Amino acid sequence: MIRSVLRVAVALLATAWFASISAAPFPSGVSQRTLEIDGTALEVHVFKPSDYAGKGLLITLHGLKRNATGYLEYARALAERHGLLLVAPRFDRERFPTWRYQTGGIARRVAPSESLQLEAEALWTVTLLRHLVERIRREEGAPHLPYSLVGHSAGGQFLSRFAAFVPNEARRIVIANPSTYVWPTREVRFPFGFGGLPERLADDEALRRYLAQPVTIFLGSADVHRDAHLNVSDEAMRQGANRRERGRRVFEAAQALAQEKGWTFAWRLVEAPDVGHSARAMYASPAADAALAGY
Repeated sequence: MIRSVLRVAVALLATAWFASISAAPFPSGVSQRTLEIDGTALEVHVFKPSDYAGKGLLITLHGLKRNATGYLEYARALAERHGLLLVAPRFDRERFPTWRYQTGGIARRVAPSESLQLEAEALWTVTLLRHLVERIRREEGAPHLPYSLVGHSAGGQFLSRFAAFVPNEARRIVIANPSTYVWPTREVRFPFGFGGLPERLADDEALRRYLAQPVTIFLGSADVHRDAHLNVSDEAMRQGANRRERGRRVFEAAQALAQEKGWTFAWRLVEAPDVGHSARAMYASPAADAALAGY
């Protein structure tokens, strides 16, 4: 009995010792680090407020230009106001083309039949994001550090797929001005809906879980223009004529389904007045605090 207790005590001490030597907390101010996650080297840009007290983590996901440093700057004031550690990972275009970034690396359509080729879950880019959170927690020596996610444009598309298909502990998932969403239905094929996916990813339990996610649809009220980066494929246009319309419509569709099924609906719709398709303006808007509220 005594030997058993001693073995447990030694194991606990060894675990604590390993955690202490493996943790490398980020310094105050702006820094950059490359983290090895699931065999993938991921560049992360970090801002830690000088008065950071371990309140939580905010990860910001960049847009089509892959400008992680820009997104770190855009979200800096927001992180400071809320006392959060801010991390902006960079998903380069070479390793993370559209299907691996915007639509999460879950599955891709294979020509000429356009059939879906499902990737192993361990290889999903949305899974990589969840493991990034775990790695940051380890670096900070804070295994239960609460976190929120915010992504604009292409980053918002990524987070729509994350919310739909990845079980997570996020306090808030802010999806800002994306070109497309995962519609809460099996009648629309992935990546625009749940259609064509295995039952475990698309059954009623998967839909129920999606609607219970702490999602904020964060829209610029003036993001109504058909610019060069708006997805105008037939499937995307069925979601709406512009980003604002698509965001309002997916929120309404999700709300209606939750009411019909009697499911929990945890989504929120927030609009930034007079803001177009600009991450800088969205993050600087007072509405950004409302979008993140509930953290």
